[in-house]
Amino acid sequence: MIFIANFINLLTTILTFAIFGRVLMSWIKPRGNDLVSNFLFNITEPMFAPIRRLLPKTGMFDFTPMIVLIILQLVIPRLLKLLI
Repeated sequence: MIFIANFINLLTTILTFAIFGRVLMSWIKPRGNDLVSNFLFNITEPMFAPIRRLLPKTGMFDFTPMIVLIILQLVIPRLLKLLI
């Protein structure tokens, strides 16, 4: 059981860094035609797409990364405590 909890913690950390990387890359290279941007897009978009469908349009601001980070940092650890 501890192996699963450690794996989920590691996965959460990796996904958090990927989200921050995608946000930073969107500021640096908004078009995202390079390998790093494509890699980060492929990792994070499966989490972003369902939340984007639920959130209302807010113009040029995208709050999806913030919502996903809140879920990763608040909900996942609480679920892990239930497992252990």
